[in-house]
Amino acid sequence: MIGWLDLAAGASGDMLLGALVDAGVPLDVPAQAVAALPVEPVRLTTEQVTRHGLGATRVHVHAPPSDVLRTWADVRALLGSAALAPAVRDGALAVFERLAVAEGRVHRVTPERVHFHEVGALDALADVVGVVAGFEHLGLSRLTASPVALGSGSARGAHGVVPVPGPAVLELLAGVPVHAGAVPAEMCTPTGAALLAARVAEWTTLPALRVERVGVGAGGRDPEQLPNVVRLVLGEAAEPAPDRSVVLEANVDDLDPRLWPGVLDGLLAAGASDAWLTPILMKKGRPAHTLSVLCRPKVVPAVQAVVFATTSTIGLRVVEVGKVALERAHATVEVLGAPVGVKLAVSGGRVVNVSVEYEDVVALARARDLPVKEVLRAATAAAEAAHPVDPRAEAPPLWR
Repeated sequence: MIGWLDLAAGASGDMLLGALVDAGVPLDVPAQAVAALPVEPVRLTTEQVTRHGLGATRVHVHAPPSDVLRTWADVRALLGSAALAPAVRDGALAVFERLAVAEGRVHRVTPERVHFHEVGALDALADVVGVVAGFEHLGLSRLTASPVALGSGSARGAHGVVPVPGPAVLELLAGVPVHAGAVPAEMCTPTGAALLAARVAEWTTLPALRVERVGVGAGGRDPEQLPNVVRLVLGEAAEPAPDRSVVLEANVDDLDPRLWPGVLDGLLAAGASDAWLTPILMKKGRPAHTLSVLCRPKVVPAVQAVVFATTSTIGLRVVEVGKVALERAHATVEVLGAPVGVKLAVSGGRVVNVSVEYEDVVALARARDLPVKEVLRAATAAAEAAHPVDPRAEAPPLWR
């Protein structure tokens, strides 16, 4: 199973907890992990809320007041002594280590000298341990996420007024695609940023998957700009559809026809799957050619560059097309003591077409001082004998 987080409203520890529980993780999973911490008793409860009409789960962390100021060493010792599953302990340690490094860079001190304020409080400890336990319970093979909305403006923290996005958040999400988002307030907390940085493997739009369930976790605020929620989409990875091919076309009536063979060679060298000319009659009775180029989307820029550089056209038609394609294989046969390449078309595991590499045939004919047609006849017979065609082969699937 894979997961994708929709972070259009940012992220916080409680929002991620809510999304996990809403997606089917029993509340006992994070609650038992939190209860294993050697600190004052902390309880988790859930509440069903709506954000802009969207139903969501909000997880409340009930912790007694505490003025304990924890360092990275304190948190490391606390997690090390907790009766947690090894994967949960290691995951939580990885999150807090990222926080320590980020806070150290912001305050220009070593991670060991960092004093956690908000992120060292009991509710932040519960958020980190609970979220890690929830993801471990799901056992995802891969977790991806959208770009993160961070917010804008300013907020008051333990050190005073700080800009939003917060300095530690920016440190934690260095290299991650982010944006300000629609809400002029803090949308991603340091705890949320650290959890994302530690758990997310890829930042992307919704990947190809067969959706099984969706969890929606709510934050405490309800801004007017958008639903303040994190969505967790779970499902099985789906095979991505193959890229559809593209046909580039141009009508050309003013190019010296002696140039066309070089144009076609250049297009094939640039990665085109095929290129051809069709004689046409244009306005005012002018004879011309339609240049057609079949190619994969990834090579379109290179192919376009060749068209504009080697022909006189100033525009192209771009048409996306479907395609029926057989599996292809390559082999060689010996002809007159030399190897000749063979292309095989396969459908349903059976060979349905055999053709020899014409350039190999021409080279061999020149080397043996023989007519090309004689060498072609011999090579074709050898190829068909070595790879007999089976007419019972199934039709290939249509590329949609």
